[in-house]
Amino acid sequence: MTAQGEQQEWIRHRREAVEAKERALRAAREAEHEQATAMIREAVARFEEAGIAPVPLRARPYRGGGTLRTSLMGWYLKHDRSLAVDREARFYVMRAEGGLFARMRGVTPAPGHAPLIVGRGARDGDTFRLEELLERRLQDPVTA
Repeated sequence: MTAQGEQQEWIRHRREAVEAKERALRAAREAEHEQATAMIREAVARFEEAGIAPVPLRARPYRGGGTLRTSLMGWYLKHDRSLAVDREARFYVMRAEGGLFARMRGVTPAPGHAPLIVGRGARDGDTFRLEELLERRLQDPVTA
């Protein structure tokens, strides 16, 4: 095999390895999301059983102060109101683009993949197991 052929073979092999790793990471993330969503569903049922009513959820702009209206109803997971879940067990990071239109019309944050470890990799080092955070909110809900 020529040097160029060997190089092309190495490139092909490397690409396949990267693609396989990417598929495995995606599958692991999806499995984590499914497990976390099941925990959230159970917590939502427990919130409702305990009479903890959902509240109107508001997002914070990436820049500037204040909050932005959303059409979402649910429960905040942290007292700083940065994370929330809705009645359909969807997980939200309550941040959105600000600006005049957002302040006037409100925003619609997109649900994200629910993690089992909340805050993993965050700069503030504030990490919690999702299960623990949901239990805390059952005992000490964040009200509007």
